[in-house]
Amino acid sequence: MRRTRLAGVAIAGAAVLVTGTGTVAGTAQAVESGGRRSAVSKARIEALFDRWNAALATGNAQRVADLYARDAVLLPTVSSKIRTTRAGRVDYFKHFLESKPVGRIQQRHIKILSRDDAIDTGLYQFTLTNKDGSKSKVDARYTFVYERRGSAWLIVNHHSSAVPAG
Repeated sequence: MRRTRLAGVAIAGAAVLVTGTGTVAGTAQAVESGGRRSAVSKARIEALFDRWNAALATGNAQRVADLYARDAVLLPTVSSKIRTTRAGRVDYFKHFLESKPVGRIQQRHIKILSRDDAIDTGLYQFTLTNKDGSKSKVDARYTFVYERRGSAWLIVNHHSSAVPAG
């Protein structure tokens, strides 16, 4: 029994690495609990932002888009278009990534809604690299709504807007 469960974890982990979604730990957790969904922690939700920020660092818009559910809604910081398709999200990130954004959480509030749903909302700051090589900072508000689908935690709603002056 133990060997079978470990083989299942290894196979699920390999599938995660190939598809680039979820985490091996998250997959192992679901498999080891007999397929039942285990409770999610605030630390796990915090790590999803780190995963998203690391995807930004790759400069690959496809990789960032992989973190969003097929039916996700993106209300981005520097665009007036609502992005409801993968192609729309890839287009947005293709242009956003040109400035090599690096995000840093300044304040956050995580609300666990269920074993499969959570909201991370707060303030973050992006350091951007301008075309001349100089750096600028943008303060923004954010809300990420995550949903676990299968073994992968995906962004189903992402709103980001510049912090109002004053």
